[in-house]
Amino acid sequence: MTLTLHLHPLASFCHKVLIALYENATPFEAQVVDFSDPGSAAAQLERWPVGKIPVLHDGRTDRIVPETSIIIEYLQQHHPGPARLIPEADEAQLEVRLWDRFFDLYVSVPMQKIVTDRLRPDGGQDPLGVAEARAGLDTAYAMIERQLDGKVWATGDAFTLADCAALPALFFAAIVHPFGADQPRLAAYFERLLARPSVRRVIDEARPWFRFFPYVEAMPARFRDGAD
Repeated sequence: MTLTLHLHPLASFCHKVLIALYENATPFEAQVVDFSDPGSAAAQLERWPVGKIPVLHDGRTDRIVPETSIIIEYLQQHHPGPARLIPEADEAQLEVRLWDRFFDLYVSVPMQKIVTDRLRPDGGQDPLGVAEARAGLDTAYAMIERQLDGKVWATGDAFTLADCAALPALFFAAIVHPFGADQPRLAAYFERLLARPSVRRVIDEARPWFRFFPYVEAMPARFRDGAD
């Protein structure tokens, strides 16, 4: 297999790249990184010393490609499929890249702050940081609601890199900090994302791991148990 994606099935940033791969039916091998295993952790640090996942290895060129947005762009350049996730036009590219970064930085990052705070030992919680993260999500949700006015997907009529970033960010964020009643466009957009075959596949594959999610008790049954 030419492409190997080193990942963890529960990691939202890994889901972003998986959606892109499934959108184009790109052949690849998935290798789970287990940071609790010294050998697996050491191998990942050898591939990418900052220790983040996912990381793509292209066996054809023996190249390691880190960082989700770069991985997806690399795939489009070197392993293209029928779905173009980064448009050709310069202005459209800027819009897609802007919203890709938006979902990563202003939805995923505060969501992860809320989630990881629950894993801290007693007495080590950061209530101020969590409150700031929730306020940040409120701002992000309001901005997405405005952005979606008249749009099917994050930047227009085409499903793009930005939507690959949106789904995993919103999926977990909506569990720890639900959308507001005044955000119907955001809620409808989320349902459109969930209906895509690539997304459904990612969620189905992650389902056995959801029991390890720190807010699993707040996860809707349709995700946790596969119920409608």
